[in-house]
Amino acid sequence: MHQNEFVNLITPFKDKIFRVARRLLVSTEEAEDATQEVLVKLWNKKDILKNYNSVEALAMTMTKNYCLDQLKSKRASNLKIVHNNFTDREAGLQQKVEDTDSLNWVEKIIDQLPEQQKLIIQMRDIEQYEFEDIAKILEMNETAIRVALSRARKTIREFMLKTHSYGIG
Repeated sequence: MHQNEFVNLITPFKDKIFRVARRLLVSTEEAEDATQEVLVKLWNKKDILKNYNSVEALAMTMTKNYCLDQLKSKRASNLKIVHNNFTDREAGLQQKVEDTDSLNWVEKIIDQLPEQQKLIIQMRDIEQYEFEDIAKILEMNETAIRVALSRARKTIREFMLKTHSYGIG
């Protein structure tokens, strides 16, 4: 496979790799590194990629595994993954409850979900993957995915109601 063929093959889903990595790793720099790492791994497999039914599914699986490995290695070395989900604490109550701010709040809530729920929300609700594809990538059955998705959505809904009712987060 030549470089142009490879680029044409990965271009349709390259941004998805980054977005999934960003969702899991939080840091843009780490997500860029993860994306680069996955693309290098795919390039190294370029001669056998045509044997895969879905190169995109392979790429998403590689991204998930790489990111989870990164998170595990950070925990193992007792480096806490710390980021402030609510950077604008000084913003007024009115600003926080405005509809235009809702997407930012949802993003922040998603970032607090357990890794598996975060990934499922990203793949299903944001990237629009089918349940069957998510099941293959995450090596889970579809029922477990639906349950995790339902729980994640419920958490988001409850947090949004609490935030909008009381202006706290």
